[in-house]
Amino acid sequence: MSTTGALAPLRERNFRLYFSSRIVNLMGALMAPVALAFAVLQISDSPTALGVVLAAHSIPMVVFLLVGGVLADRFGRTLVIQTSNVVAGLSQLAIATLVITGEAQIWHVVLLTAVNGVAAAAALPALAGVLPQLVPRAQLQPANVLVSMAGGGLAVVGPTVSSLLVVGVGPGWALGVDGVTYLGAAALLSRIRLPRPVRAAGSSALVDLREGWTYFRTTPWLWVVVLAFSMICAVHQGGFFTLGPALAKGSALGERGWGLILSAEALGLLVAGLVLLRVRLERPLFWGMLGTAVYGAPLIALGLTDDLGIALLAALGAGAGIGVFELAWNLAMQENVPPDMLSRAFSYDALGSFAAIPLGQLLAGPLAVVFGLQRVMLVAGLLLTAVALLTLLSRSVRDLPREPQAQGAPVAPA
Repeated sequence: MSTTGALAPLRERNFRLYFSSRIVNLMGALMAPVALAFAVLQISDSPTALGVVLAAHSIPMVVFLLVGGVLADRFGRTLVIQTSNVVAGLSQLAIATLVITGEAQIWHVVLLTAVNGVAAAAALPALAGVLPQLVPRAQLQPANVLVSMAGGGLAVVGPTVSSLLVVGVGPGWALGVDGVTYLGAAALLSRIRLPRPVRAAGSSALVDLREGWTYFRTTPWLWVVVLAFSMICAVHQGGFFTLGPALAKGSALGERGWGLILSAEALGLLVAGLVLLRVRLERPLFWGMLGTAVYGAPLIALGLTDDLGIALLAALGAGAGIGVFELAWNLAMQENVPPDMLSRAFSYDALGSFAAIPLGQLLAGPLAVVFGLQRVMLVAGLLLTAVALLTLLSRSVRDLPREPQAQGAPVAPA
């Protein structure tokens, strides 16, 4: 793939606006995990409290994901993303204000984080399904890679900048930046013009949900990977994002070290993107699940040592691995799922993948109290890697091919 071909999606006006909105949004969103984690630990110095706050985001997100998929396929994906960004931005600004003024209590953060989770439930299926409407079908790989690289590039500096803000002026300011960028992204999305979806006469939300479920359960590669990710996401969110900040704060790593680990993972994602801009990814799910297996490396490393150098190398490899999976999964979905079903398929994907996350977040703290932080993280990393590799026993996963390379297909309909 030539450099010209790699940048071809940027010639599409709608994609440029979407791409710009994602950059603006990600500039703030990549600060949020570090800022929120240490904001909670500032209020209550407890991994269990952090797990409750994280679960307050993921539980409503899981509950409303299917509704989000139906909304996106019925009312238009950009409208749903725009509205969700406004709601998320206002909720983050409210948390930031409470933290900055010193008035924040855990129940405040739990409630507002739950509002953010509902917004995320609406946005995720729409974000996943909108790209085929913005570029010709032949440009799906470079378009996906460009979006991924934007995230990876910003994530290299985002967590580190956030950790510096946390140390320098407190976590509330980083959360405030996140809130403002949500609103900026919504403004950019308002300029995208796409045809409104056309629904069959007599179609209802319940019928839409049933159609989505039928497609999901009768597509083996889809449900096998989603089933695996139901455990992978729970283990990773509980082991890495719930226990990781607590381990860093109580060890030589510190807040700055934790920010560097997140940045190293983002750098790996960026490196993978640079390669995938030039290399066509064949048998996407085979390589994607191998990449996912490497995603457990930081958990294994932190479970064995608090050496920052080893943790950074593991995070770099994990970032590259998950970058390969993200592209592989997006291509598998965008090339194989009917356009008018795409957001609903992504919503069932997200529901299955995220359903067990609250369990992982809520159990991680108590398990760490009983067995120790590092021991729980080590077991989590080994389990994640094993589950990822087991998916390759399914022929539908390891042999799923790419769509034949097109010379210039039309933009997918809304």
